[in-house]
Amino acid sequence: MPRVFNVLFSICLLITLPNVGFCQEAADKAREVLTENTASNQEKIPEGKPIHDPAIAAVESNDTIFDDLKLLAGYSEKYKDLPKEILLVMINDNTLTSYKSAAAVREFRINFADEIVSREKRGVEKALLRRFDRADSPFVQIEIMYTLNSIDRYRYFKSMTPALIQKLNHYNDAVNELAFQYLEEIIASSNNRAREAVIVFNTLRKMLFLSRNRLVNIDTPDQRLSRKLKILRWSIKVLGNSYLKKLPKEVISLL
Repeated sequence: MPRVFNVLFSICLLITLPNVGFCQEAADKAREVLTENTASNQEKIPEGKPIHDPAIAAVESNDTIFDDLKLLAGYSEKYKDLPKEILLVMINDNTLTSYKSAAAVREFRINFADEIVSREKRGVEKALLRRFDRADSPFVQIEIMYTLNSIDRYRYFKSMTPALIQKLNHYNDAVNELAFQYLEEIIASSNNRAREAVIVFNTLRKMLFLSRNRLVNIDTPDQRLSRKLKILRWSIKVLGNSYLKKLPKEVISLL
């Protein structure tokens, strides 16, 4: 519409002074058209409407702070009754949002991870690893790490559990909380296996060693550090107190 005013202005320059009134009238008419079009376009844009899906609406209400975990839980609730085949299609869908993709992986793990037979297991693993390699979202990554661990613990514990522990350093509190929750579930089902405890211990020892200079001035660990120390205590409980000697002195004082 700004082009309308430019044309009218050029016409006005070619018209004599007695016709100045016509120029003014034409400009006013153009403004009216512009106003009408703007109003019409605004009418075509729907106002934000409350979401009627109970699982999602509970997350995005006006008086609720946006919460990654609640949004993820909302989509999980929505997908909980989907069949295995549909969830696998969703996992392979590159166009899904990160929350929907993560929820699909979660519901697949909850409902079908224990039912996968050997002939379809490899295909499922390939789909999850493919999604993992292409995923930018830490929520998708965490859900896949835990799911692969659930499908074949012996094969994936060594690679996926340390990666899950690394998420305890993530700046996003929701990512940190989700990673810790899944690590606790993994530990609870570990049966105190020394092989797994060594992997956990070595991963945390490296992480804490790199941050030992910051630990010197810490008297009371914050939530993130407390979570690491809690998992570290489990590994030492399984392996024995002799492993304390392998830790930086700054960590021992916090334990």
